[in-house]
Amino acid sequence: MTMKKLLEGRIGWAIAVILFIGLVYTSNLFTFRADLTAEKRFTVSAATKKVLNALDSTVTVQVFLTGDLPADYRKLNQAVQDLLTEFKSISGGNLIKVSFEKPGESIKDDTAKVLFYDSLARLGVVFEQAASISSEKEKTTQQLIIPSALLTYKNQKPIAIDLRSSKKVFKQYNVLTEDPQEDIEATRNAAEALLEYKFANAIDKLTRKNIPTVAYAVGNGEPIDLKVNDLGESLRNEYRLAVFDLKKGYPDASLINAIMIVKPTIAFTEEDKMKLDQYLMHGGKIIWFVDKLYAELDSLKRNQANYTAYDRGLDIDDLLFKYGCRINGDLIQDLNCSKIPIVIGQNSDGSPKMQRVPWPYYPFLSSHSDNPITKNLDRVLPLFPSSIDTVKAPGITKTILLSTDSNSRRLTSPAMVSVNSVSTEDDMRSFTKSYIPIAVLLEGEFSSFFNNRVGNNLADSILRATGKPFLNKAEKEGKQIVVADADIVTNEVTQTKGPLPMGLLSMENYRFANREFFLNSIDYLVSTNNLFETRNKEFVLRLLDKKKLQEHRLEWQLINIGLPIFLILLLGSLLQWSRKKRYAA
Repeated sequence: MTMKKLLEGRIGWAIAVILFIGLVYTSNLFTFRADLTAEKRFTVSAATKKVLNALDSTVTVQVFLTGDLPADYRKLNQAVQDLLTEFKSISGGNLIKVSFEKPGESIKDDTAKVLFYDSLARLGVVFEQAASISSEKEKTTQQLIIPSALLTYKNQKPIAIDLRSSKKVFKQYNVLTEDPQEDIEATRNAAEALLEYKFANAIDKLTRKNIPTVAYAVGNGEPIDLKVNDLGESLRNEYRLAVFDLKKGYPDASLINAIMIVKPTIAFTEEDKMKLDQYLMHGGKIIWFVDKLYAELDSLKRNQANYTAYDRGLDIDDLLFKYGCRINGDLIQDLNCSKIPIVIGQNSDGSPKMQRVPWPYYPFLSSHSDNPITKNLDRVLPLFPSSIDTVKAPGITKTILLSTDSNSRRLTSPAMVSVNSVSTEDDMRSFTKSYIPIAVLLEGEFSSFFNNRVGNNLADSILRATGKPFLNKAEKEGKQIVVADADIVTNEVTQTKGPLPMGLLSMENYRFANREFFLNSIDYLVSTNNLFETRNKEFVLRLLDKKKLQEHRLEWQLINIGLPIFLILLLGSLLQWSRKKRYAA
């Protein structure tokens, strides 16, 4: 009987082991994750899943943000790992190949390593020198960090991703007396919120079958020199870039997905406006970068003191008014602004003495809406912007994309541009406006500017010229973006460095997010993949109070380390005492 019970016990154990192994194996066949975070931090959007499920070949992802990293970058590195693990799971596990590596570690020759890094930089890989200070503040070390990832697919040109956020978050400061200090934790948190969009968007651009065409319109005095060098180079990497002469024909919306109007200086004729209007009615997208007033820093340098900014007379006010907005004839100033170098005297050797002073005509712009174009976007830098008003247009939704800060004012035309435009306390007190709009998105079913104004003969000539009928109303919902400053997308050209990137001034050691705003705007107009919804992610930053942590450091160390050890020892002592008492009896 005893042997039988023993045998039954062994069989029971064997069955239990077999069932356990079977359960473990079966569980590996299924994956289940529950995102319990309030902001759905780990939930991948339906648009991203659609892109990943459509993969037909392997996408290789090389992440260069690895190694011995500072704490803020270690957190970003972990977020990248978590996201790419989820991407691999969604795509089936074999179509996303991920590696974390430091590029060029095997290259011993310094010259060869520099050339290798230069080739990566041309692809868009970014490098950062970080100074880390020990907790005891006894030493500082310089460290090369590469916060980038490189994605490759088949024989396509690789796409580099900057893992950092284009939005720098600053602590509260006085715009008049203090320099802004970056809030590192908040900036990295914004970077985490953008990771899904960046990786999904890069994969979509690598694998897409149809590449949108974006045309740069000429014929009305638009710049075609090095001032638009960065604009052209940025677009060539992601789209088919064309140049369209508005004087020579009608743009075809079936061939051109979007048209850019950048800093025109010659008035638009009625025929020009007809061409743009019908392009919009047939489904085309237009993005306007317009300087309504003539206001340039070069003019101030030539006049030495001041000059009057005057209207360029572009004759597009009526067209834009019909679509739902108006660019005003004014200049906008804000106390939260960039700085420019001013000659304030001479050095002992006779050379000019320079000083960088705040320049209210270059106000910082940011977004106060949740539109995905400007969500998690850093400040944008305009040069002599005007303001925009939205007006009634049936069926059109208006969204303010960029506006000034809370210390702004308008200078109505004819506006005086002066070095000493803010020199008295009364001048300071006049900055009473807040959030003046500079850029607006228009969406909806546009009505033609020429509605009920075109006779049969003109309609027939348009049909012969384009092969498409004249439309009084758009065939479907359209999109336009109107920006009341063209210099947001132009770049400065220096004698020593040549053309600079958008949003970078020659003596300002900071690149603003002009390029990101421009590319986001173009992508929003021409994209059909709905990935922009992932830009609306917002991660709540839940930080511990560092001051309290430092003050109660020993207390928390005792609670977290000492208390568990004490409880274990106490429990062990009680068990030992209990055993002695029981067996002693």
